Amino acid sequence: MIRLLALDLDGTVLGSRGEIIEDNRRAIRDAEAYGVFVTIATGRRFRDARPVGLELELNAPLITHNGALLKYATSLVTVSADLISLETARRIVSVGKSFGGDAFVSVDPAGPGTLIYDRVSNENEPLRRYLQWAVTLHGDEAHDAVIHVERLEDEIEHHEVIHVSFSGTCSRMYEMQRFLEGELGDSVKILATIYPLRDFTLLDILPPNSSKGTGLEKLAAINGIDRAHTMAIGDNFNDLGMFEFAGTSVVMGNADPSLLERKEFYTTLSNDEGGVAAAIEEFILNKRGH
Repeated sequence: MIRLLALDLDGTVLGSRGEIIEDNRRAIRDAEAYGVFVTIATGRRFRDARPVGLELELNAPLITHNGALLKYATSLVTVSADLISLETARRIVSVGKSFGGDAFVSVDPAGPGTLIYDRVSNENEPLRRYLQWAVTLHGDEAHDAVIHVERLEDEIEHHEVIHVSFSGTCSRMYEMQRFLEGELGDSVKILATIYPLRDFTLLDILPPNSSKGTGLEKLAAINGIDRAHTMAIGDNFNDLGMFEFAGTSVVMGNADPSLLERKEFYTTLSNDEGGVAAAIEEFILNKRGH
């Protein structure tokens, strides 16, 4: 019996236009009524994931920043937080900038979270779009949610850092990931979320033991739930950690073919077809044979 369900957000719970699929909303409510703890496990920072958590009225802490921060959407109570040391954060920003990358630094893990940055290159259109999206998403709170600073290296001295990210085209971010791995070694965890159709990759640099898998493992332990009774649904490579931890792992139909080919994972419909709802009905509500 499934007792804990972790859902990726973008490309999984959300449709291709960023909307909550109604079939998914209904199925999530049914799963909670069935006694299941339901959370989202996302690479998004907490503040960007919180509106969805509140709208879905999830009954478990959100797993955000690729597992580095577990926090309740409603109360803002922090359940678990892994931080990047100040020295390491300085080095990440320095190394990334030496490659020509634009760093976004997530701080304020005890509160709703703030993103600070000091530059956006002219060619980094995805990052510009993100900034516009964040302002729309956070409305009146946008001035606290995303802050432009003069120089990141100086500003991070005054904050607790949980997450640094870089983004750009797939080929450039592939090169940058190899560069960062060579320069930073095992002092950090680097996760790539790749969207080939959009020619966009997001690189997340996190505390060394952070992943959606460790986040799910922590949440399961807190609630006394064996991994055999956990389930994970996702669509991208940063979901592999939770796929490998969960007792039941389901890959979305819109996932990369290499994930769909993994025989140890189940598959479901795409995000626009309500794949989350279909998986919940099959594996939790037992509406389909498997």
